[in-house]
Amino acid sequence: MTTDITATLRSLRVWDPEVTTLPPFDPATAPDDPLPLFAEWLAGAAAAGQPEPHTMSLATADDAGRPDVRIVMLHGADADGWSFATHSVSRKGTQLAARPYAALCFYWPLLGRQVRVRGPVAVAPADEAQAGLRVRSAGALAAALTGRQSAVLPSLDELTRASEAAWEQAREAPDTPAPTWTLYRLRAREVEFFQGDPDRRHLRLAYRRADDGADTGGAWSRLLLWP
Repeated sequence: MTTDITATLRSLRVWDPEVTTLPPFDPATAPDDPLPLFAEWLAGAAAAGQPEPHTMSLATADDAGRPDVRIVMLHGADADGWSFATHSVSRKGTQLAARPYAALCFYWPLLGRQVRVRGPVAVAPADEAQAGLRVRSAGALAAALTGRQSAVLPSLDELTRASEAAWEQAREAPDTPAPTWTLYRLRAREVEFFQGDPDRRHLRLAYRRADDGADTGGAWSRLLLWP
């Protein structure tokens, strides 16, 4: 049986009014710093019932400049940056080691909203990564202890054995460190807020760091972009 991709695509709707509400957004009232607006939009997405509003696309590039993207979870956002975690030996970990710059994208279709973030990435202190892992679930620790992320898996049986051992370790010794588990912080140079409009006059508000010759710091400037 072959599925007709074109027919499937034509049957789909974007921002179906039965499930989507496109809220008003006045860029003139936006704060001088993007972080408070991001916090407001994230809370709004959660209140609207958006599934997993804290997940985001993370784009990196390999040593040849070829892009890569995957979904990860936001661990925090503050003056130090947008935080996420992974193994330093994973594909994204090795890519960030070679090219410490990345882009994030949040998409909340229930509100027709996106937030895009770009900037340099730095490694947080190791004790912060381990502390963050300890306050999460036993499953999160077990997954981290299973390790070998992105390496070739010889068989599903081997994964089962490694995972079962990691689960046992996580339950019996919840303070067990996961040595390669690493917390990363993206220090934004650009943050863009996108609000969908039913008449396709979408609003795009971009925050950009003033060009002070450095990867971090500098005041924010705000500008509107054509949709």
